Amino acid sequence: MTIETVQNDADILKCRGAIQALRPLLTDDIYTDAVKQTLADNRQIIFIEDGSPDAAAVAVFETGYNLFRGKYIYIDDLSTLPTQRGKGYAGMLLDWIAEYARKEGFNEVHLDSGVNAARTDAHRLYLNKRFQVTSLHFVAKV
Repeated sequence: MTIETVQNDADILKCRGAIQALRPLLTDDIYTDAVKQTLADNRQIIFIEDGSPDAAAVAVFETGYNLFRGKYIYIDDLSTLPTQRGKGYAGMLLDWIAEYARKEGFNEVHLDSGVNAARTDAHRLYLNKRFQVTSLHFVAKV
């Protein structure tokens, strides 16, 4: 088992199940175009390669710089296929991102997570990986 970076259309398709598990509105007819737009907007996708037709887990993240954070990584999506949960894959992806951040000189790694009972296991993982709850996230739909 290895952690790979999406490089081509075959990799994009390999990640579809894990991404759609978290983002079901990305139906098959729009999935590939949406992922390509995401990748074109300064994002990367890494995934667990275990020899199966589908990636077991994926992480989508962006890199950037702003006045508040300095040089940062923001994790947009972290998802594991429902049949693969509980095997530590999401933790492995978070560890890979943390190591990448250290090697590349990033100051911080950020993520947001919805707040509901279904997210309890995810929140436990983030806290175990030394993420801290530092703010509330507000959104205004326009």
